[in-house]
Amino acid sequence: MERRCTDSQVKGVSTGTTILAATFDGGVVIGSDSRASIGGEYVSSKTINKVIQVHDRIFCCMAGSLADAQAVIKTAKFHLSFHSVQMETPPLVISAASVLKELCYKNKDELQAGFITAGWDRKKGPQVYVVSLGGMLISQPVTIGGSGSTYIYGYVDAKYKPNMSREECLQFATNALALAMGRDNVSGGVAHLVVITETGVEHVVVPGDKLPKFHDE
Repeated sequence: MERRCTDSQVKGVSTGTTILAATFDGGVVIGSDSRASIGGEYVSSKTINKVIQVHDRIFCCMAGSLADAQAVIKTAKFHLSFHSVQMETPPLVISAASVLKELCYKNKDELQAGFITAGWDRKKGPQVYVVSLGGMLISQPVTIGGSGSTYIYGYVDAKYKPNMSREECLQFATNALALAMGRDNVSGGVAHLVVITETGVEHVVVPGDKLPKFHDE
């Protein structure tokens, strides 16, 4: 009997996701949900952490093809580790974003992966950069991405304020993820958040049943 593959079997695993990053006074918050999907319909994993540490105070979130994004991040981490040893100093956040940009641009015909890079360095303090699917690099104080981001542009525009406190920014990021996860069928699970400042890095995990409730109440 001839076996036919379904569309979901042909399509690769996607991070099918909501990712975001926002700067505050003295630091930056970067976060995501925890689901991965196939074909934008079937949730293949509910426990993936899409906030990846690429150096001591530099993290990135990935969107698009999970395999492509993981391969790019693995290569970028090697480049940054070598750069750090060679220069005898931690890499700048823009250096990490530029490495991701170059990898995405040079392989734009083969890769389907985009990134948000966020971190703190001695030169510019807290920073957020967006690397698009084609390899374009943009600096922004706050940014969102992934399939769930389409539901929260209004919230982000209305609620984000420059120079927020750490607590305000963390609550803003948590609320934004909760709103997206409540609407997007392939965003959900838990909220993974990382707070990056000059003094260090703090990981925050908010379980799904502890997320703020809005329209689901």
